[in-house]
Amino acid sequence: MRLTPLLAAFILGSILLAGTAQAATYPIRDRALTASELYRSGPLRPSQCTEHPVKPNDVRAAKRYLTTVVNCLNTSWAAHFRRAGLPFTKARVAFITKPRRFCGTAWKDAAARYCDDERRFVFLLNRDLLGEPSDLFLFDVAAHEFGHHVQNLTGISRAFDRHPYKGKSELNEQLRRLELQAECLAGVFIGSTWKSLDRTSRDWKVLLDIDRDSGDEQSKNRTHGKGRNIAAWLDKGFRSGSPAACNTWTVPSARVS
Repeated sequence: MRLTPLLAAFILGSILLAGTAQAATYPIRDRALTASELYRSGPLRPSQCTEHPVKPNDVRAAKRYLTTVVNCLNTSWAAHFRRAGLPFTKARVAFITKPRRFCGTAWKDAAARYCDDERRFVFLLNRDLLGEPSDLFLFDVAAHEFGHHVQNLTGISRAFDRHPYKGKSELNEQLRRLELQAECLAGVFIGSTWKSLDRTSRDWKVLLDIDRDSGDEQSKNRTHGKGRNIAAWLDKGFRSGSPAACNTWTVPSARVS
């Protein structure tokens, strides 16, 4: 059949719309983000990590718990980087009980923060974080912040910092890709230690529910993602066991909304 210009234009337009319906609103072009060597590093091998008991609002016990988890993170990821032939530097950790300036900026609404330049993260041990420490949330917070350390060591953070954007909406989507990747990497680590933890499938479900209730819907921020997407990326990392599952830079915008 010979196509008329109008019919050809209609068909072409339909194809383009179908092809872009699931595309990214703001495509990422930098291969340091979309094709990082981290994605080719293989699965994170199983490792042991001991959880120490923490009572509600017990700062001393929380410090012990989190220090142990960070040590596990450093050990596990160091071995992973070594096997992949990637350079590794340990992350440092500190604790505060009241918000204060960190990494050159005021402390906003966050349970913990990571500083690229210092390769250090800080936990805010207040009642919001320690009110119910028996669930896996503390473990996840540590693993998430370490995810930012992994991004820093592999050049993802630097590539994110230099990536151009036009307007707040595009910047926020890039921030969500960064944050959701860190949460996925947290899931990878938690999955690698799961058999060593005295936890059940219900504990995992509770953590996913916490993530679903902690998304951007709960605030005016649009930088971390909807609760369902935070939980989805955490669960994807957990079930895959590999950083390859955490390439948030190439997926459609809906998956990082």
